[in-house]
Amino acid sequence: MSESREIIAENLIKSYGKFNAVDGVSFRVKDGEIYGFLGPNGAGKSTTVGMLTTLSVPTSGKATVGGYDIASQANDVRRISGVTLQDVGLDPLMKSTELLTIQGRLFGLTAKEAAMRADELLEIVSLSEPEVKKRPVGKYSGGMRRRLDLAMGLVHQPQILFLDEPTTGLDPASRRDIWAEVRRLNRELGMTIFLTTQYLEEADELADRISIIVKGKIAIEGAPSELKASLGSESINVTFKDTEAAARAESLLVSMVDRAQLDRKMLRLYRAGAAEIVPAVVTTLTANGLNPTALTLTQPTLDDVFLQVTGQTMDDEAQNSAEPAA
Repeated sequence: MSESREIIAENLIKSYGKFNAVDGVSFRVKDGEIYGFLGPNGAGKSTTVGMLTTLSVPTSGKATVGGYDIASQANDVRRISGVTLQDVGLDPLMKSTELLTIQGRLFGLTAKEAAMRADELLEIVSLSEPEVKKRPVGKYSGGMRRRLDLAMGLVHQPQILFLDEPTTGLDPASRRDIWAEVRRLNRELGMTIFLTTQYLEEADELADRISIIVKGKIAIEGAPSELKASLGSESINVTFKDTEAAARAESLLVSMVDRAQLDRKMLRLYRAGAAEIVPAVVTTLTANGLNPTALTLTQPTLDDVFLQVTGQTMDDEAQNSAEPAA
């Protein structure tokens, strides 16, 4: 068995006709690292995960997962990898213990070992209460199904875990439960974790390094702290009642700062020591008949990094489209 827990991608390309959904992606995820893979909807995140987990064959390029080639050694990649995808594929008529036991048997465990592993995993993901174990999975909440799906990906004690937007649609408490379990798996078992997410806070909380993919290409990579520091020490965020007012404010204030970024009704002003110019910003706006609805002074966040790289923030509609689940 390979002892490596690295993921290495070299010029991965996935084409559909003349369209490259993934266009020359290269990166290296270190042994025992949590690696965040971010990008707007349609940027190529899930397509990349599909190739790395052998669900899709690259058009060109190559990648290894745990030292195994995703094309020529696909069975080995599957054996050492756990996968939790966006769409939770669980039989609604079966119970959690049944699903986990069947999964264990498929990975070669004896009936006794599979049953013991199922009980262990249900305890880990907080689904071990007798009344919960008796309930068909179809009657679980969205958060419960997400936790069970995570358990399914851990049955065979993988060296590497792929999490494709694992907390989408969950309420904040359920999301933090998943975060805690991801940290535990990484810290206690040394598991390498490849995480795609549409929640920037999640990437900031969990990832040792992140990359942002835009239109099939990686635009930036680094530790969250490094990427945030690259923007400067502070930003002034000024919100207006409409986009026209924000655009007019940008033309008035851009000469006062190192960089200005327009984000719909919000104008973000970046400059070292930004707090010092807040009075001048307010005076300029007032003198020109512009009255902001809000003005805040903040340290750079991953949202600022994402905005700079992609020209947009994470799609708010995408983040809130799913009904929060317990």
